[in-house]
Amino acid sequence: MQTNGFIKHNNINIIKVTKEECIAEAIINKNSLNPYNIIHGGLIFSLGDTVTGYHAKLFNGKSLTLDAQIDFLRPGKGEKIIAKSKMIKCGKSTIILTANIYDLKNTLIAIMKTTYFFIKQ
Repeated sequence: MQTNGFIKHNNINIIKVTKEECIAEAIINKNSLNPYNIIHGGLIFSLGDTVTGYHAKLFNGKSLTLDAQIDFLRPGKGEKIIAKSKMIKCGKSTIILTANIYDLKNTLIAIMKTTYFFIKQ
């Protein structure tokens, strides 16, 4: 999945994947910015969805995003943003995770909650 077109196109890299925590980063360039020269909310959302998606995969293989909600707390600025995922609850058919997204100064810029549906293999 690391070489997936969308993930690669948006300069997202997976840093760490364990059952306790998943960490990913997005490298920022001029195409990552909105018209106000801050990191586009869609990229912040995509990073959160990617890090929680990788995390969900550890618990039951294939899954799809069933629901996702994000709160943008501060403008995203800098050369990189980092997302850290934690599992909240894992059931037979769904899993709930959170992702905290930070800038390089370790300032929390967004909080995301996701629910994934496990696909039967």
